[in-house]
Amino acid sequence: MKNKILFVANIHKHFRAFHIPYIQYLQSKGYEVHVAANDGETKIIEADKQFNLTINRNPFSSENSKAIRELAKIIDKEEYCLVHCHTAMGSVVARIAAKKFRKTGLKVLYTAHGFHFYEGSPKKFWLMYYPMEKYLSKYTDGIITINQEDFQLLERKQFKNKHSFLINGVGVKRKKFNSISNDEKLNLRKQLGFSENDFILVYAAEYIHRKNHAFLIDSIKKLQTKIPNLKVLLAGRGQLFEEVKSLIDQSNLERTIIQLGFRTDIDSIYKLSDIGISTSRQEGLGLNLVEEMMCGLPVVATIDRGHKEVIDHAENGFLFQQNNHEQFQDYIIQLYNDKFLMSKMGEAAKEKAKQFELDNSLNQMSEIYQQFLPNKS
Repeated sequence: MKNKILFVANIHKHFRAFHIPYIQYLQSKGYEVHVAANDGETKIIEADKQFNLTINRNPFSSENSKAIRELAKIIDKEEYCLVHCHTAMGSVVARIAAKKFRKTGLKVLYTAHGFHFYEGSPKKFWLMYYPMEKYLSKYTDGIITINQEDFQLLERKQFKNKHSFLINGVGVKRKKFNSISNDEKLNLRKQLGFSENDFILVYAAEYIHRKNHAFLIDSIKKLQTKIPNLKVLLAGRGQLFEEVKSLIDQSNLERTIIQLGFRTDIDSIYKLSDIGISTSRQEGLGLNLVEEMMCGLPVVATIDRGHKEVIDHAENGFLFQQNNHEQFQDYIIQLYNDKFLMSKMGEAAKEKAKQFELDNSLNQMSEIYQQFLPNKS
């Protein structure tokens, strides 16, 4: 068996967003690292080899059967010592394709970036994804989770994998995300057309159903009457961008809620803001909140397994019940009216965010890899 490692996910963009430091780390240890996923337009030039598969997010798509056959041929040819899979269907395809090769020594790791089934999730998610994950757990040497709820579920539901791990997510590079002085903040606002007196909330999220932009828009209708200088910055892109724009226009909030689109300077957007927010229905962790916290922002977010990992309620931010407009509004107003509290929470947020720095996550993963990788001669 050769010193080769394969990363598998639904799409190559997943590697680009989260796993380049891990690929480079393994290469620095002398391993050749390949990647396999759908989305051939995204090039992972850091990898030693890239394979394009027909992985489909729909569990019932026949394209996944084709992807399993293609991947099994790749594994057979390349003779990997480890397959590390990510994302729901990426992990399904990888573990089925790798199943027979485990008999000859191949190890399989799976990082669950947030199971699709969780406390409060739709019943159909439990019916569709839970049996699939539990069955495939017996073909998985180690499952890595990024929040307490998922980690505890593995034991409570008696999954069949031999090893379970909990890490602090995939990590955030601190270099871009840090707090700035008040003068620097005001200068940033001036550069980007915002006033010194604006009270700015920032929500960095893809425009998808899970992120629940509609809830935010409904809440802002009332909130703006109590905070006349309120601005809400929406950073991101996605299939519901135009639908959200229509909701904003229909509510006459276009001067309050500003759609920024995808930003390469998201750190500057955080730094000129006052509070980070998330109205998401569910998160595996919530790295955007961590980035905001690194910039010294208190955060207000839904009660969710991922958000609970990063927010200590009433210390570095507030957690509000899903779809509870009054709670969300009350917490924002409380911070608006108490600048000392906002500053205190911002400092606590910076301290908490240290746990989720990339170096910490890399250290945790290096210890896990050492358990499953062969000693190189």
